[in-house]
Amino acid sequence: MIRTRLLPFVIALFAAVAPARLEAAILDPASGETDEPRGDRNYEEGTKAMDDGDWDRAAGAFMEVVKANGARADGALYWVAYCLNKQGRKADALSILSGFAGKYPKSSWIKDARALELEIRQGRGGMAARPEAETDEDLKLMAINSLLNSDPERAIPLLEKLVKGGSSPKVRERALFVLSQSDSPRARQIVAELARDGRDPELQEKALRNLGIHGGKANRELLAEIYAAPNSSIEVKEKILKSFMVSGDKDRILAAAKNEKDPKLRGSAVKLLGAMGARSELWQLYQAESSSDVKHSIINGLFVAGDSQHLLELARTEPNPELRREAIRKLGVMDKEQTGPALVSIYKSEKDPELRKACINGLFTQNNAHALVEIARSEKDPEMKKAAVQKLSVMGRDKEATEYLMELLKE
Repeated sequence: MIRTRLLPFVIALFAAVAPARLEAAILDPASGETDEPRGDRNYEEGTKAMDDGDWDRAAGAFMEVVKANGARADGALYWVAYCLNKQGRKADALSILSGFAGKYPKSSWIKDARALELEIRQGRGGMAARPEAETDEDLKLMAINSLLNSDPERAIPLLEKLVKGGSSPKVRERALFVLSQSDSPRARQIVAELARDGRDPELQEKALRNLGIHGGKANRELLAEIYAAPNSSIEVKEKILKSFMVSGDKDRILAAAKNEKDPKLRGSAVKLLGAMGARSELWQLYQAESSSDVKHSIINGLFVAGDSQHLLELARTEPNPELRREAIRKLGVMDKEQTGPALVSIYKSEKDPELRKACINGLFTQNNAHALVEIARSEKDPEMKKAAVQKLSVMGRDKEATEYLMELLKE
């Protein structure tokens, strides 16, 4: 039984047990003796009773597990505290949990018990958690997180210490995420410092990403400020462009695609515009762009945006043969019902053998046997006909391709 599966079932288990009787049964099991087989049976009985929704029977069974003081007594004790908390008896639950580690120092449930204690203290007025007392990093972060609601001025310096200190990468990332969610001016200042600081590129990247995830005008302005800083590298600017995309800031990405002097950055911005479906913006950029490499990126962006209309126009009219071939290749990866007839039309009107082969390859990629048979039947150029037939020969399960190949064998 997975522990979390049990949670919904244990809410009402011990509501009817008198506190004094409960304390006696749990904290002072008779003489320390164990009855292992009976404890196992009771635990299984309690689990089945919870699955069946028989709360009274489950309560009795789990109480017997605790009193038997067997191997499962620690787990049963945890669930007792959990149930008491759910019943609003927080003081009783805390009383059990505070002595849990001392009673079962080697238990695998100790961390669960501490986490539950922190959760209870978080919601209990005047009983704030003490992160400084925690040695486990996960529990320390849980404790700090619980302070954000009750005492943020105390929690934020602790989070700063975690994120800038010698904690594990996982804990640093989680602490940074918590800081990024805070409205505290100091928390925002810490995140901004980390986003600007390139001495730890991995942490800087996460800070930039979090600014994009949480969005908002202030975060976008901060990202723009870091982007425009003289010392911001191309790598940092690329990460900021991704954060702009996450936050939905298409205007700033478009500005980078238009105005950046570095072709790599313009290309990165173009790719992101494609992911955002900015078809008209990409088409405008293509008309004004001079770099062939960036135009390749724009063609890819148009493909990602599903813009077959403009790709078809480029496949027909682009003067640069390599860019035309790239547009044709992208059309070949799109729906054949949408682009197949256009590829056939381009093939028939085109004189350049390489562009015609690109059309054949595109139709093959679409598994468009009908169009390839049409080309093979009408083609007078032996080399081009051979190219079409070769593609049909590896489409063995296609009925139309097979029938046409059989015709050729009979000639």
